[in-house]
This record gives sequence, C-alpha cells and structure tokens, in this order.
Amino acid sequence: MNEVTEMIGRSAAMQAVDALIERVAPTDATVLVSGESGAGKELVAQAIHRKSERSSGPFLAVNCGAIPATLIESELFGYERGSFTGAARSHEGVFERASGGTLFLDEVTEMPSEMQTRLLRFLETRRFYRVGGSAEISTDVRIVAATNRCPIRATHDGVLREDLLYRLAVFPIIVPPLRDRGDDVVLLAKHFLDELNERSGTRKSFAASALATIGRHSWPGNVRELKNAVERAFILSDDVLEVELLPVQPTSDSDVGSRDGVQVRCGTTLAEAERSLIEVTLSHCQGNKTRAAQTLGCSLKTLYNKLALYHRQPHREPMEAIG
Repeated sequence: MNEVTEMIGRSAAMQAVDALIERVAPTDATVLVSGESGAGKELVAQAIHRKSERSSGPFLAVNCGAIPATLIESELFGYERGSFTGAARSHEGVFERASGGTLFLDEVTEMPSEMQTRLLRFLETRRFYRVGGSAEISTDVRIVAATNRCPIRATHDGVLREDLLYRLAVFPIIVPPLRDRGDDVVLLAKHFLDELNERSGTRKSFAASALATIGRHSWPGNVRELKNAVERAFILSDDVLEVELLPVQPTSDSDVGSRDGVQVRCGTTLAEAERSLIEVTLSHCQGNKTRAAQTLGCSLKTLYNKLALYHRQPHREPMEAIG
C-alpha cells in the first residue's frame, strides 16, 4: 500500500495519479476529480487532504446527487432560525463545518443549476449567506469536487455551468477505471482478501482459476464492485475462494449475445418503452443502479426519479425480454 495516498496500485496509470496528488496536495488549488463510479475518486480526495497542510482539519464529503433539490442549499450553506417551517435553531452547513479542512463535493454535476451559481460565487469570493440570513459569512475551506461524467460533455449537455467548470478544474485529475490498471486488479483482490482474513482470524486463499477470472473481468463497477465480489466469495467459501463463488457477469455485447434484449410491441407508448428498457437494464445489472444509469446514459438522480415514478404507477408490460 502506498503510505502517502493509501491507494493500492503499481500500474503506470496509478503512479501518474499518485504523482499528481503529490504535486497538488501542498497547495490550496481547487481540484476536480473525474472517473467512473467506484474507481476511487473519494480516495483521491482523502489523499489530497492527508498530504495537505489542512490534514489536522476536518474532511467532509457530500454527495450532491443524493440530496433533494429542496434541501441542498441548507445542507451546504446552513440556515438561520425561523428561516422556514421546522427551523427551530440556526444550523451550520458543510461549508462552515469544514472550515480549516477540505470539503469533497461528489457528483457535483448533479447539483441544481441555481446551486451551481451559488457555488461559483463562493469560489470567487469565499463568502456566502445562510438560508434566511443577512450576514455574509466567510470560511477557509478547500474544495475538491468529483464527477463520473466527462466534464466537457457535461457542459455541452447543459448539466454543468461552463464558468463553474473552469473554477473547479484548476487542477483536474482523472482516475483510471480498473480495467485500465493491469495487474492492479489481482493486487487489489489479494489486499481485500488479506483484510477479510485479518478481520475474521482466517487464512483463506484464492484458487488460481479465481485469480485468472478476476484478472480477465472488465469490472464495470470498478474497485467497489471488486471489493464486494471478494467479500461475497469469502463468505461463501470454506478455505479456498473458487471461481464459481465470484459473482462475475458478462460485461460486453459479445459476452451477452442476442439473449440480452427487449422486444417492443406495436402501439407501445414512448413512456412505456422507456420504462421497460430501464427495468430490463436494471435487471441485467443485478439491481446495481449506478451501473444501470451508466448503461442508460443518464444520471443516477434521474434513474432514481424514474423508479420512484414507476413505483406509483401500474405497468401494462408492453415489452418482453428476448430469449
């Protein structure tokens, strides 16, 4: 394990990331970390914090895509007593609570446009107002933001303000997907197994065939998917983690073949077709909403909103799975 960043990897791709972390950590530059879901973007943010002069201060992480639009302003900037129904006392937002340290804004491209405007103003002035407040507040916090989208494409799609992108990407870092990290895949799998053995007081090991399968798989869920797969196989195994215990699914069109698809009946509405496509994709991804959203080319927030809508409406099954 790299003692500086606590990120595991010997590949050239990860060495390049480590070098960037070493360069930017001692500064106060705003960093934009991009990469696929599960690739380790928060680990990069934590590494930057640990190597900075702010390491003794707080490190706070906020998932901008998981906070309802009606609550995100008060969560980020806080609110004054009486500013809305239920505000019985004043509340500090994460910008204040992270003062002297680092604030990690994950999924920043999912932040509502009006909040992007407020974030832009903060980055320019380092000052803000609480919800319902009239006093301007200043705070000393470093911003590290992250997105699983291509930042440039996000601006073209209208989900990220271009001027905010320039403010966030003072120092961009791209985290490579696990499939581009070569032998790091097996190295990580062994590390996760070592951790589980230490925690449980066991001495389980991988079968050679299991390690070979781990090395060949593309891991669309990246490090997070690999860690979960190792833990599942660990639970199911006695002494040796065999290949059949790994929840490895086909991840390419050539692997899936013609069975993985849907048929549309004549007369199907666009709304119903979209619903069935989402549900079939979610089923193929074994309920993994992050992978399903990536496959569908939409944000995780959009997928959650669609599923919540479907939960309230009946479905007349206009599509059928092929195969």
